[in-house]
Amino acid sequence: MSQTNILLESGTNELEIVEFYIDEPDYRGHYGINVAKVVEIIRTQPATAMPQMRHPSVMGAFSHRDGKVVALVDLAVYLGKERPTTSEAKIIVTELNGIVTAFLVSGVNRIHRLSWKDVEEPGEFLQNMSRYSITGVVRLENRVVFLLDIEHVVADIDPSLAMHLTSATGDAPLGGEVYTVLHADDSGSIRNMVKRLLEKKGIFRIIQAVSGEDAWHMLEGMKKQAAADGKNIGDLVQAVVTDIEMPQMDGLALCRKIKEDPILKRLPVALFSSIISQTLEHKGASVGADVQFTKPDLGTLSEKLTELIAASRGK
Repeated sequence: MSQTNILLESGTNELEIVEFYIDEPDYRGHYGINVAKVVEIIRTQPATAMPQMRHPSVMGAFSHRDGKVVALVDLAVYLGKERPTTSEAKIIVTELNGIVTAFLVSGVNRIHRLSWKDVEEPGEFLQNMSRYSITGVVRLENRVVFLLDIEHVVADIDPSLAMHLTSATGDAPLGGEVYTVLHADDSGSIRNMVKRLLEKKGIFRIIQAVSGEDAWHMLEGMKKQAAADGKNIGDLVQAVVTDIEMPQMDGLALCRKIKEDPILKRLPVALFSSIISQTLEHKGASVGADVQFTKPDLGTLSEKLTELIAASRGK
């Protein structure tokens, strides 16, 4: 099974997830991963021990494509479950931010196509219980499926792979002008990092939304305010930076709505997400995104935003 066979029209606020399960002696837990992060699903592989990987959930490593060595993580151990041995066990190979990791699970059910509006935000209790590895909750038929934050799991297992956003570079605009940028991301830690590092040099003032839907409501409010004050929308906000994966409304749908709006369409939109890759960039382009970056590339994002804002204002 390969995610390259799964194609969705961009900007429809849909996603596809691979549903898998982790068995315990008296319980089966259902989980999901965005198909965009899945390279393939394979049978179990013998793993060679990796002494340098001290996290108890790392079983070892095995040779994957082109001889690349990939770490194998037992998700049951990571989540604190006692998984019985079964012949149905599968390995889900994932890739994000250029990092390939394999996860052992009890079995795989199927792929589901959903709307982001069907994804509920996890409560604080669930976040604590899952070590903040759950990004959303989906109710399917007679079961609840927890969407797993693979990026968080990888960073938690090996802190050297955690997201370290490089400091923004560049100088403040001529005349000391500060650009106002709306940033949408459902991760509080990412919002804090982006705000801190983009505002560090005094180039930007960052206002933030917790989802695409939240960002859209804020933009609609700004549009009404600009009209009431006899101003252009560009006088209130100069650009939008958005994650892609967000409950209720994703970044692709947000970008499409902005670019289809006769007033907002002149705002530069940057997609800033861990799932952007050469094979998926066409989705951002199809909804009119002006630029796309993977999340560690904050310094380049800062420079490109400055260029895009200047170009959109005729400078």
